[in-house]
Amino acid sequence: MTATLPNVAYIVASFLFILSLRGLSQPASSRRGNALGSVGMLLAIVVTVLALYVPGSGAPALPSPGTTGLLVGAIALGCVIGAILAARVAMTQMPELVAILHSFVGAAAVLVGIVGKMGPGAALDSGGTVHELEVAIGVFVGAVTFSGSIVAFLKLRGSLSGKPLLLPGRHLFNLALAAGSVVLIAIQVTTVAHATGIACLLGLTAIALVLGAHLVAAIGGGDMPVVISILSSYSGWAAAVAGFMLSNDLLIITGALVGSSGAILSYIMCVAMNRSIVSVVFGGFGAEAPSARTAVQAGAGGAVHEASVEDVALLLTSSISFTIS
Repeated sequence: MTATLPNVAYIVASFLFILSLRGLSQPASSRRGNALGSVGMLLAIVVTVLALYVPGSGAPALPSPGTTGLLVGAIALGCVIGAILAARVAMTQMPELVAILHSFVGAAAVLVGIVGKMGPGAALDSGGTVHELEVAIGVFVGAVTFSGSIVAFLKLRGSLSGKPLLLPGRHLFNLALAAGSVVLIAIQVTTVAHATGIACLLGLTAIALVLGAHLVAAIGGGDMPVVISILSSYSGWAAAVAGFMLSNDLLIITGALVGSSGAILSYIMCVAMNRSIVSVVFGGFGAEAPSARTAVQAGAGGAVHEASVEDVALLLTSSISFTIS
């Protein structure tokens, strides 16, 4: 295997991912799209792993037996967890599964950035301003995605209330967190002291975790489908930035595909649900606390889920079986 073969395989995998997105756009072709995406991911994993053991493929050194064991164990564990989830999760719980999977992507982006900053040789070779900016942005977006996805998962599961958390001065609080993140990013990118850079990166992670959780907590349960789509976009951009950090072209392409498609889908869903995408993205911006009249009209049963005739027809068409009560 030469250095060119993995690049060719990455191009093929990217093409399969594009075909997968096209297939997933229609219920009739969704199964084919899912299969194409699975094949593309399998190809990407196999080629990436094999490239580590081929001299001249770009790897600095052949992995040690201990590293090989960790790699095989991680892949096996991921396959087992994925198979169990796929077999046990009901279709009605699919939004919860998607939310928790988004949190995995965010956590991976955070860990890649922090480990790369704290790894051997990082103190001697900072990688330049551009690389440091990639690390900071990747950690920030990944942490926001991680904590926001966890809150969305808990809301969908019913472990947290579906009511929006509308704290007094919440927009100023979000603005303060964002401003603090910008300051820490600027310090982390420009400082020459390695310890200071790590401290700023860890502080940035903590602020981003709070920001992501607070943004999603301020959104009501009725808007959770849009939130899941937005978090999907966030996870894609986090993966793309991680691809820049790792110099992995496939990760950049895949992340950009997921990020852009998630953003487009979020906008379409907001238009269909008569919601402002700015309000959803920035955590209930412009929303007001529900009045007593609204609560009575909503009834004692909880959140009201609206659906058009077209939405119901689409659900029935794509369903294998359903129950009318």
